[in-house]
Amino acid sequence: MRDDYIKEAVKSIPDPNVLINVVSRRVKQLKRGNRPLVESLEKLSPEDVALREVIEGKISFELASS
Repeated sequence: MRDDYIKEAVKSIPDPNVLINVVSRRVKQLKRGNRPLVESLEKLSPEDVALREVIEGKISFELASS
């Protein structure tokens, strides 16, 4: 995973635990064949694609209320 993507993604999802959960869930979806929500000229790993989707606001999340 690229450090610059991680630093940018933390600006969108400041809680590292939530960020890890969002990215890991999206990586599983991408590995199962879901199409990326962002385009890239370079070949990115599923982890980097998920981070880019977070950075560009293509993925949202909700915290469950207790």
